[in-house]
Amino acid sequence: MKLNEPKHLRNSLSLRIAVALFAAHLVWWGALTLLNAPDETKAIWGASYQVLALWGGVWGLIIARSWGGMKSVMGRSVGAFAIGLILQNFGQSVFSYFNLFAQVEMPYPSLADLGYFGSIPFYIYGAIMLGKASGVSISLKSVSSKLQAVTIPVIMLGLSYFYFLRGYEFNWSAPLRMFLDFGYPFGQAIYVSLAMLVYLLSTKTLGGIMKDKVLLILAALVVQYLADYNFLYQAAAGSWAVSGYGDVIYLTAYFLMAFGLIHLKTEYIHARPSAS
Repeated sequence: MKLNEPKHLRNSLSLRIAVALFAAHLVWWGALTLLNAPDETKAIWGASYQVLALWGGVWGLIIARSWGGMKSVMGRSVGAFAIGLILQNFGQSVFSYFNLFAQVEMPYPSLADLGYFGSIPFYIYGAIMLGKASGVSISLKSVSSKLQAVTIPVIMLGLSYFYFLRGYEFNWSAPLRMFLDFGYPFGQAIYVSLAMLVYLLSTKTLGGIMKDKVLLILAALVVQYLADYNFLYQAAAGSWAVSGYGDVIYLTAYFLMAFGLIHLKTEYIHARPSAS
């Protein structure tokens, strides 16, 4: 009788293309920086690296379907992260249009925020579903796990308030802007803290089977959080530049999420029955 065994496709074509896209954009960025290329040329690079987010998002949807799609917890998790990555691509596309074609400063809020902010609830949902798939709900019965579940989100929310919103001046004539000003840092703090909890608690469940997979997703979410923090910091300081180091952080975040999603790709192979 033939049996089916799961096999992770670490050498799959989709993964090799993701690595190639990441490496090519890093080399391209390095060349533009060393040669001090004109801003128009750098803007082309800034509009192109989002292809990695699109590649990872599309493959994430395909992989989610292979896990059972909406019918399975893992399928919903992968699908949510994939949609979040595609929404990031949408936001970058709008930003690139304003910068490269319209050549005007992008307003805030704008259509791009539909993609940027829209990714946050999907990342939060994806982290929750990943926790369920990892058996985290079982491990929350212990006292130490309960403490972690409380302290990590509180610390992350506190850091977000301290760095982003301390001394915030409310402008009630622009409610949407205020909502986004609070929603971005707090929403990102929530999905990062959830991912950290899933990683810490998943090592105690299912023999740590999900540990490596969760670590990749966690790394992607943390780098995404750092990329957004750096953007807000540079924007406030007036030092943000298209195709600067800040865009490289976003490129890295997209690559890590694409890598993490493709790492979850599974194919079933026929295994020979044992001699016994």
